[in-house]
Amino acid sequence: MIRAPFPGGLGSTFCSVVCFGKCAAGRHTSLCQAYQNTFTPTERVKQRIQHGFEKFKQETFLRQPKLFREVAVKQTPKFMVIACSDSRVCPTTVLGFRPGEAFVVRNIANMVPPPEQAMIYPGTSAAIEYAVMVLKVESIMVIGHSRCGGILALMTQKENVKRSVFVEDWIQIGLAARTAALKAAADQDLEQQCTMCEKESINLSLSNLLAFPFVHDAVMNGNLTLHGGYYNFVEGSFEYWLYGADGKTGAHSRF
Repeated sequence: MIRAPFPGGLGSTFCSVVCFGKCAAGRHTSLCQAYQNTFTPTERVKQRIQHGFEKFKQETFLRQPKLFREVAVKQTPKFMVIACSDSRVCPTTVLGFRPGEAFVVRNIANMVPPPEQAMIYPGTSAAIEYAVMVLKVESIMVIGHSRCGGILALMTQKENVKRSVFVEDWIQIGLAARTAALKAAADQDLEQQCTMCEKESINLSLSNLLAFPFVHDAVMNGNLTLHGGYYNFVEGSFEYWLYGADGKTGAHSRF
């Protein structure tokens, strides 16, 4: 661990490896850069991971011993969250979930394949099965977000033009959402069409979820509820709605 003294009352600060040249209040940037340049890229990664874990251990793990004793025995999450892999939209951060509170699966554009494609895309399907059948979660929420790259790829995809090995096959799951968005926002620009598709794809994923027999049974028995969410990180807002057993959405709430 490298510690360097800084002026301004900061004392010994692990600044050189924490801020990557961007200190609190914008101070000490050049000095931090000098320290940063003494590490190889691999060493900087290790230092960042070490600092991140030490911060978590000191500020979270050691301050909540009862919680971590409980989750050490078993996990009993009430929520399953299906979210996008986008680095800006971590659901644990955005919704403040505690360790053990939410079982999370993330993929490109927060998509859920329909049951008939479950064996083609077993990763997400297996997580859903485990959450419902083993963990017995009480709520599943699909969260989409603004400026989703996966949705942009879907909306700009051209027939017979292959731009990727895996991504374009995956986003085919959302074709019905694209069709609905293009119809509803035919006179809008691409950005607005993408926003429409981002929200349509959430409900498409919820519809696909409900088509899994074990999900449908749990919903009909009153043991499981389905929910949609849309995080707009441009505005700093969150939209929420209930998705009913009849496949209809409830009233939207905006936070």
